[in-house]
Amino acid sequence: MLNRTKHYALLSLIGILLGLMSAAKSMAEDLSPPQQIIQSVSTQLQQKLQDKTFTRNFAQVTRFVNGVISVHTDFDKIAPLVLGKNWKTATAEEKERFKREFQTLIVRTYSRAFIEYNDWTIRFLPFETMNDAAKTIVKTEVLQPGQQPVDVNYRMLLINGEWKVYDIMIDGVSLVTNYRATFNEEIQSKGSLSAVIDGLAKRNTEALSAKGSE
Repeated sequence: MLNRTKHYALLSLIGILLGLMSAAKSMAEDLSPPQQIIQSVSTQLQQKLQDKTFTRNFAQVTRFVNGVISVHTDFDKIAPLVLGKNWKTATAEEKERFKREFQTLIVRTYSRAFIEYNDWTIRFLPFETMNDAAKTIVKTEVLQPGQQPVDVNYRMLLINGEWKVYDIMIDGVSLVTNYRATFNEEIQSKGSLSAVIDGLAKRNTEALSAKGSE
């Protein structure tokens, strides 16, 4: 199971994706290109929420969420960051399998939150330029009725002219770092990366099958 930080991170990301964004929309021309990526994704998913039958089909939601977030997420960079030292010793097949199954994990978790949590809004914080023009951090606050604002910051890279997310920080805690700790523990417990990937693939299949039958 995801620990509290990772679970909060995923829900917070969905909050960003599902935020009403009214203030941001009215000031779209004032947003930086990386901020516009977050806004664009949010708008696409918000439009889907207007279709009352859409969220009843989990397979459909999963396909759509995958199509939206995969375009703006650099899983080629995230996978090595998550595995850390284990990436260096992994075979080419293990690397490809892990990247595929990890993306499936993220997508199905996002999809579940997409269905269950929709009463969120986002507030962009002032954009700060960095010394490295190819890297930036988009700072936001996710708001939910009756709850304290949650700081959600996106680490993004400029790749071939497009900004992509490669990490999310929730109240200063990195989602990548949390997953790395989890997978390191599993690899030590199960004895090999291959065994961990097998387990992840099994959980993904079972979760998607269970949701798809509802």
